[in-house]
Amino acid sequence: MRTNYIIMSLCLSLLAFSACHDELLNPVPESSLTNVNFYQSADDIDQAVLGIYGQLQLRKPTDYQLLEIGTDNLYMSTNTVIAGIPEVDGLTVSSSNPLVLTFWQNTYNGVFRANAVLANIDTPIDYPSGMKEQYVGEAKFMRALFYFDLVRVFGSVPLVTTPISAEEATNVGRTDAEAVYQLIIADLTEAVDLLPLKGAIASGRCNRETALGLLAKVYVTKNDWQAAKQTLDRFFTEFGSTFSLVENFGSLWQVATENNAEVLFAMKYTDGTNGHSLSTAFIPNAGVPNVVSRGAEIALPSWSLHKLFDEEDSRKTATIAEQYVPALSPSDDPIWYPYVSKYAITHTFNASGLDLPVLRYADIILLHAETLNELGQLNAALSELNKVRVRAFGNTTHNYTAREVAGQDEFTDVLLKERQLEFAFENERWFDLVRKEKFVQVLQSEERNYNPANGQAQVVPLQPAAYMQLFPIPQAEIDLVGSSVLSQNQGY
Repeated sequence: MRTNYIIMSLCLSLLAFSACHDELLNPVPESSLTNVNFYQSADDIDQAVLGIYGQLQLRKPTDYQLLEIGTDNLYMSTNTVIAGIPEVDGLTVSSSNPLVLTFWQNTYNGVFRANAVLANIDTPIDYPSGMKEQYVGEAKFMRALFYFDLVRVFGSVPLVTTPISAEEATNVGRTDAEAVYQLIIADLTEAVDLLPLKGAIASGRCNRETALGLLAKVYVTKNDWQAAKQTLDRFFTEFGSTFSLVENFGSLWQVATENNAEVLFAMKYTDGTNGHSLSTAFIPNAGVPNVVSRGAEIALPSWSLHKLFDEEDSRKTATIAEQYVPALSPSDDPIWYPYVSKYAITHTFNASGLDLPVLRYADIILLHAETLNELGQLNAALSELNKVRVRAFGNTTHNYTAREVAGQDEFTDVLLKERQLEFAFENERWFDLVRKEKFVQVLQSEERNYNPANGQAQVVPLQPAAYMQLFPIPQAEIDLVGSSVLSQNQGY
């Protein structure tokens, strides 16, 4: 079955849909549909589009295994048995790492599903008014999102925009990263024009606001500050009154309040039936009362991150629980055992119904702050950055001032800190360190298990190198087509 997952033949598995209906909540069983009898109606295209979302639903709950454990936010628990995590945790990732392979496979599966929709979009003739355009917008947005992840994780990657046969795929090599970015920008630009507004499309499906916000994020990643500023200006002009930071940061991570004015776009889940593993992943093995009876304890929060939280920062208790009581002995005295609490809601083991945000308004604000700083508008940048600080502390007394943040470099440092606190365990840290060229500097060592009795933390030296800012191309993929077609990243 290995060939079902390589980039070249993933196109053959597009028709085994595992997405969901009713706002992406109820799974659709696999079928043996083919191009001959599928893509014939608007409903077929709708199911196919939901299948694209299904790939991100599948992948997103495990993204932390590469993008958080590989940074100074998380470290591997001694209890984890997931193959590949020890190498990520120690920055010794090889091209045979199974987590890297799975990320590649799942992401390209999403790309090929999007390509299949776009290739067959003209077949049905029964579209309700505006639906064909919406489906094109959704497919292009999701393809752009998948490629944005691929190009940031691997650099130059195979660029495929139409369904291809397995034989044709054996000749598809890597495309320069700039060309990949140009496709991403083109897809998002078109998606902005085609997608409905958030209020006019089912919850859990992408929307015009998200496409514009992601486009701004792409420009920021490319250091195209003028384009980023123009895109963000348009976002605030058109949608500035639509979104806002929720007053209580912790409410972002509760099912009852997960649909709010801050989340532009999120992956939807249903507890028990179409849930995810993330709420279980960080819970200690013996479980947590009123959360889950047992946990997976795959990773724990680092002291490097933990110590950065001010006691008055409301994000601290919503992100990390310091005291622990096991589910089987809820009357025991709490002990010091910090674990990630951001996703710790009452849930079925490994099947949580908590939605996972893909893009939040807080990210838009901080991208705006970063852009303004890079354009030399320090005071305006501080004003934007402080919006997130005010929400975190409930007042202005912790705002950054021009006196303590005197220049662009100083601003970049506080921006990275603020993004680390705001988006901890949301898979932004790796990308932020690479984007701001801080990867090697920051990851020289990591403070992990902290002992409050002696005030000492375990300091783990690491050996980061510049080439590690990209993950290796999976060797299994190279072996299937040959290194002359699919080359390896430098250093691996």
